[in-house]
Amino acid sequence: MSRTTVHVLRHGEVYNPNQILYGRLPEFHLSELGVQMAKAAAEALAERDVTYVVASPLERAQETAVPISAEFGLETAADTRLIESANFFEGKNVSVGDGSFRNPRNWWVLRDPITPSWGEPYLAIAQRMFAALQAARVAAEGHEAVCVSHQLPIWTLRRYVEKRRLWHDPRRRQCGLASLTSFRFEDSRVVGIEYSEPAAHLVAMSKNANAKGA
Repeated sequence: MSRTTVHVLRHGEVYNPNQILYGRLPEFHLSELGVQMAKAAAEALAERDVTYVVASPLERAQETAVPISAEFGLETAADTRLIESANFFEGKNVSVGDGSFRNPRNWWVLRDPITPSWGEPYLAIAQRMFAALQAARVAAEGHEAVCVSHQLPIWTLRRYVEKRRLWHDPRRRQCGLASLTSFRFEDSRVVGIEYSEPAAHLVAMSKNANAKGA
């Protein structure tokens, strides 16, 4: 029997002074604090048996992977299946009370929270993330892998594996900045999920702990 662990890491804080929902937009990089969060994640993994590192192609994810790949002397692979979810409100300000949600012309987009109507279907997110998870397991079989992704895809993946309904209250996601959601496998079967926040002390300093488009 092969035992493998795949750690799915949310990227660190992003520099986003205009507070827009950046989604899949390019040129959104880690803030200085976000770089420190990535280093904290790397330190937490330093004693693990990591043999494969892969990340979403977006800059913030690739930058979060840098200290981890350096720790283990590995190259960072890219997997588009780990990318942030598509969202109608990408590039817009969605702050409660003064953002795009207040505009009646956008209300039709919000009609269905279960699919959801404003973006990539939860099931599509779950299936692509699960495929990426399994690909990382195969690449690191018998060892450990790190996949760097984004809050909504990671949380959707976890709910999918735990066989819970995929639509949910975004305020209740257990997926902090630079957090690790670790899937333990026996052969191809998930036998356990663990969650940790190695950068919690830095997240407490962040003004963007629930960063938009994360």
